[in-house]
Amino acid sequence: MNCLICKHGVYKPGKVTVKLERDSCIVLIKDVEAEVCDTCSNYLLSQATTRTVLAIAEDRFNNGTELEVIKLKAA
Repeated sequence: MNCLICKHGVYKPGKVTVKLERDSCIVLIKDVEAEVCDTCSNYLLSQATTRTVLAIAEDRFNNGTELEVIKLKAA
């Protein structure tokens, strides 16, 4: 599939770092499986991965974390 952003690249399997921010809290989740554009690095996450990433971030937001870096473990 052609990239939704740059329209030139093609998505290929890879890993990315996802940054989620709420108020003064930042959560970085590393090694997230994604489809990554080979031209502009835009990425798409599967629904299951998105649910996992959002659940992790929500937990950290609710625990008052200011900054956290997490390495996602493969399922």
